Amino acid sequence: MNLINTILVGLKEVWSHKFRSLLTMLGIILGVASLVGMAAIISGMENGMRETMIAMGGADKVLIEEEDVPPEQEHLADQAPGRTMADVKALRQCAPLLRLISPEMAIYNIAVSHAEKMVVPSESVGVWPAVIDMNLHTLEYGRFFTDLDEEYANPVCVIGTGIRDELFGDPDKLGYEINPVGQVINLNDQPFTIVGMFAHYQSEQEKKEHEAAKLKSQATPAGPVRKKGWGRGNWAFWRKNLTLYMPLNTAWMRFRAASGNNNVPDNRLSDIDLKITDLDHLEPALQQARNVLMITHHGIEDFGFRTQENQLESIGQQIHNARMSGGIIAGISLIVGGIGIMNIMLASINERIREIGICKAVGATGPSIFIQVLIESMVIALLGAALGVVASFGFVRILATVSPVSNSPVITPMAMVIAVAFSAAVGVVAGLFPAFKAARLDPIQALRYE
Repeated sequence: MNLINTILVGLKEVWSHKFRSLLTMLGIILGVASLVGMAAIISGMENGMRETMIAMGGADKVLIEEEDVPPEQEHLADQAPGRTMADVKALRQCAPLLRLISPEMAIYNIAVSHAEKMVVPSESVGVWPAVIDMNLHTLEYGRFFTDLDEEYANPVCVIGTGIRDELFGDPDKLGYEINPVGQVINLNDQPFTIVGMFAHYQSEQEKKEHEAAKLKSQATPAGPVRKKGWGRGNWAFWRKNLTLYMPLNTAWMRFRAASGNNNVPDNRLSDIDLKITDLDHLEPALQQARNVLMITHHGIEDFGFRTQENQLESIGQQIHNARMSGGIIAGISLIVGGIGIMNIMLASINERIREIGICKAVGATGPSIFIQVLIESMVIALLGAALGVVASFGFVRILATVSPVSNSPVITPMAMVIAVAFSAAVGVVAGLFPAFKAARLDPIQALRYE
């Protein structure tokens, strides 16, 4: 009961000096709001980065990249074969730690047209069906390529929704769904039949905005259409939506066989993507792939590996650095707020010296005075923390409006708990010196104080 009375006395003291107490708590309020807001923004960033990594194929994806030969092999640079189908066949036969191998042959400077409309895909690539699992694609309409499409180099393609929207219309604007399967489009004036279309890819934040826009359009008449540009969305999803795939043999026969230096067809692949059987076996799998490629490349090391694991480490490092820097800044704000609490508690004690003397004269002990002042300090700090948590919701909303990102900030309970706990600790530390000073007051001198 004594503790409850002490807290009530602390609240009464705060209420009796409302404006002064509010100014004192302002440092704690801003510190807590900045700490919770910073954690929310970083959580949103982390979600966006991980969504991007998953959209690009997941953590078990490995890219074989073309690299310059090492200095000791510079005299063999002209003999470097690059990435070819011989590598793909050898890896399939001799690298059991790889569960998926996807060769890609990119076609550059492709313009896709239909009627009077035209679009340039983010990537136009000849592929095998393995690319669906490799890049985590989902077919919404139609089918993917068959062995016959590959064998006869059929002029067929699978497109993303971004290409559909540009050539045939956006369903959100037209008010009905469009299935482009069976339509004929031109790739650099060569007719291709659309046999499939991928699902529409978007981040969680874009899904929420899309649903909100739908509800708003149903409630109010449609106004002028405004585009905010590509920068707001997640670039990985934008790229997947503007993808165009064709059979690998089709890309070779129709676009690459007639190209190359000195009229020699260029049969090199633009990418070879791998997926390993188990992330725990990443290093052995890469060593196995390297051994195979060293044989097919005749000992010339003109290749390298880029793993999504590196991206995971990079994401973790960026998030750690952001949390550290943001936490330090917010911590400094809370310390400044604690200095304000200490200042106001010292001023409060000077105003109440005679009151403290009377309390001691009627039997109050030094420890009880110490606890009373310490709890008053904590009450101010915790009230400021509570107001700071409330303010953080508005702070985060303002930040999301002023500087929109692909993933909205996410306020987490853990961030609020840490902010409140740190504020309580600041309140205790800030109240120690004033509490000691009050507890050590001589009752006779205090009673004579005017």
